[in-house]
Parts: sequence; C-alpha cells; structure tokens
Amino acid sequence: MSEAVKSYAAVDLGASSGRVMAGRVGPGSLELTEAHRFPNRPVRVPEGLRWDVLGLYTGVLDGLRAAGQVDSVGIDTWAVDYGLLDADGALLGNPVHYRDARTEGIAEAVRATVPADELYAATGLQDAPFNTLYRLVAARTSPQTALAKRLLLVPDLIAYWLTGEQGTELTNASTTQLIDPVTRDWAHGIARRLDVDPGLFAPLRQPGDPAGVLRPEVLEQTGLTGPVPVTAVASHDTASAVAAAPAADERFAYICTGTWSLAGLELDAPVLTEASRAANFTNELGLDGTVRYLRNIMGLWLLQECVRAWGDPGLGELLPAAESVPGLRSVVDAGDPAFLTPGRMPERIAEACRASGQPVPESRAEITRCVIDSLALAHRRAVEEAQRLADHPVDVVHIVGGGARNALLCRLTADACGLPVVAGPAEAAAFGNVLVQARAHGIVGDRWHMRDLIARTQPLTRYEPRGDTARWTAAQARLAER
Repeated sequence: MSEAVKSYAAVDLGASSGRVMAGRVGPGSLELTEAHRFPNRPVRVPEGLRWDVLGLYTGVLDGLRAAGQVDSVGIDTWAVDYGLLDADGALLGNPVHYRDARTEGIAEAVRATVPADELYAATGLQDAPFNTLYRLVAARTSPQTALAKRLLLVPDLIAYWLTGEQGTELTNASTTQLIDPVTRDWAHGIARRLDVDPGLFAPLRQPGDPAGVLRPEVLEQTGLTGPVPVTAVASHDTASAVAAAPAADERFAYICTGTWSLAGLELDAPVLTEASRAANFTNELGLDGTVRYLRNIMGLWLLQECVRAWGDPGLGELLPAAESVPGLRSVVDAGDPAFLTPGRMPERIAEACRASGQPVPESRAEITRCVIDSLALAHRRAVEEAQRLADHPVDVVHIVGGGARNALLCRLTADACGLPVVAGPAEAAAFGNVLVQARAHGIVGDRWHMRDLIARTQPLTRYEPRGDTARWTAAQARLAER
C-alpha cells in the first residue's frame, strides 16, 4: 500500500440535503471535514414532484471549489431516481421524485406481464412502488421517453456533467429492479418483456473504476487544477455507508439510518427464495462482490415530517421529552407505504393508532416516542427475519448514518433486538466514498481494512441491551395482528 496521504472530495447527496466532504487518507489516518452543505428541496409542479437537479449540481460545483485541490472526486446519492438524455446528451426535464404518485397501480400492471415470483427470481428486489422499473413502465408513453437515448441514475448524471463520460455504477444500478444479482449485469430479458428499451442503459462500472476527469469548464468553475479524476465509488449512499460500518468480522447486522432505515446483512450471495420474497427483503449489490440483503423501513422520514409540520422545533427539545413518555404505548408499522408521501404526518400517525385500537398519541412528545418506538421495533423485526431467511446469525448491530447521533433510537434498538448496538460513524456514506477512492490509489486495502481504519480513528458509542425483549416481542405480536 502507498505511504502517501491524499486528499479526496466526497460528493454525498441525500434526500433532504447535499454536501461535499473533504477527506484526507493515509495508511493509518483518516480525516473528514465538511467543505460545503446545501439544501435539497424537491419542487412540486403541475405535473408532479420533481428534483431540482440543476440546483444540486450548482451545490456540487460550489462544494468542489470550497474543498480545494484534491486527488480525486467521488459521488454517492440516494437510489432509484434517474434523468433521461436525448441524442445530444441534453437532460429531458427534471428527474421525477421517488415520492411522486405516478406509479400508483403500476405494480399490478407489471405483475400481469411478469409474475411477482419470476421478477424476484430474476432481480432479487423488494416490491416497492418507487423502484426504477415501475417508474419506467409508468413513463413508457411519455414524450421524454420517446426522445430518450440514455438513462443515467442521479450520481451518474452528476458524474456525466462533471466529466462528459457516461456510465452506470453497479451498486446503485442494483436498486433499479433491472439488475440480475447473480450475473451482476443488466436483466435485459425483464426489460424487454416490460417494453423498457435496454439501449437506454449505460455500461456498468464497478466501485473503484475510473469515471473520467473533470472537464476544462468544471476546472474553471471550481478553481481546481487539472487533471482531477472522478472515481466511481459505491454510489448508492447505503452501499457506501455499509462499506464504512466498523465491523470486525462477518457476524454483524447493519442499520443505515437517515430519511430511510435500511436494515439487513452483508452476504456473499443473494437470497432468492419464496420466503424471502414474501418477507419483502431486497438483494442489492455492495462492495467486493457482496450482497446487501436488507429491508427498507420508512426511517427518520416519519419524524422529519412531524418536525416540519410542527414548525421545525429542535430534536434537542423533542427527544428528551419523548424519553419521559412510557415506551411502547402506541406503535405503527414503520414500513407501511401509507407513510411514503409527505404531509400531515402527525395526524396520519394518530389516525393509524386510532384505527388499530391503540391509545392515540396527542402531544409532540407522545408522537415522537411513538415514531422512535416504531422504528426500533421495525429494526428488530428486520434483523431477526434477515438472520432467519439467510441462515446468518449475528452478534452485534452497527447503526451508521445520521441516526447514529440519536441516542434514544440507538438505545431502544439495542433493547428491541437484544443485541449490542455500535453507533457511528454518522457520516458513514461520505467515509465509504472517500475510502473507495483511497483504495483506488492503493492507500487502503479491502473493505475489512477500511472498516478497521474507521474503528481505530472515529468515535463510536456502544449500547448494551437492557433487560429482556419480552415487551418488544409482545408489541411486535400486537402490530402483526392488526
């Protein structure tokens, strides 16, 4: 491995904000600082909910200028969303937001052509209305689709604007429901059966592959001196975050917490059984040929929407108040698609509790406690079922991402799972992004070396489970009955 210390820019775009992080990596050192943060505000226009991708790109350019001279740039974002390009490489409209309602009823139309068991066997992906495949089927007759010559997922679109090179990174492509998790290639047969043009797909890239160099115009806009390479990282932010989970061996579960909670295991091969499909687990691809076997849970979106409805009070006020509320008084299914769309979240949570015959949370503290309890319960269920379905027992749960800062959520997850929880790093996606770039330069080794470097250099908090899990078992049974 190289003895040099190098500098990297990690472009890390989340569903509510974007940032450019500046990382410095040496054989035994790892530092990460925030160079620039900017909002990611979806825009509702008459035709639906859209991403302001031009605003995001401007934030990226500003962030690269703030980061200063770097040895490489990597990009990770959320999954499933994409832009369509015409024959000249121009973007055909702002990308549709995954919370847009355009896919209502599309899953039924897809299953009429490709039965659910066949689709799962071919792609290993959960049944979710926001999957890229459903979105493409919904848009088959749109004017944009008629003109489209290329589809690029959001991180690949940003990379294309930075470099002029087109490609699709594999870990993010695996979230589209258009990748075969066994061959790790595009599922051309599924695409053709559903009248999706396979010619739209760009060549696949692996994490660590070169993705071009910054164009002269970008160098001028950012003040950087070229050549500056762009390196394909694990461009799905969850894949980058899992790569940065500071685990010491394979007997771990992970929960990547933020707007979503992604809870599951890192495996060597996909689980494509009927039981896995029925449990709605997904097989997404990760670093070093691994599979991220996980379940999507609505995550801190529930609390974020409540906070927005309440006028943005601080979590420093809400969480201590919630901690004083009796636990497991009321819980909701944190994976219920009914909570997917924005708006009226406190009322919708109260309505769900009322409909299921539970005490209705009324105060902000009670609603916050209901959300945190519900997330911990959903984490427990996902970790338990993943172990059973994959026949892969675990000894510890690693919580990474923004939720690692939420002590109440981490502590209740340990109690619910009956397993120790190690929380951190909160900036896991950016760390994973930077470390894959460093690996491409020979500074670090495989993902276990990356994880060891995280564990040795970053602050982590360990939560031991308190008492038995009987109350959580009872709450889970009550929820299952409704």
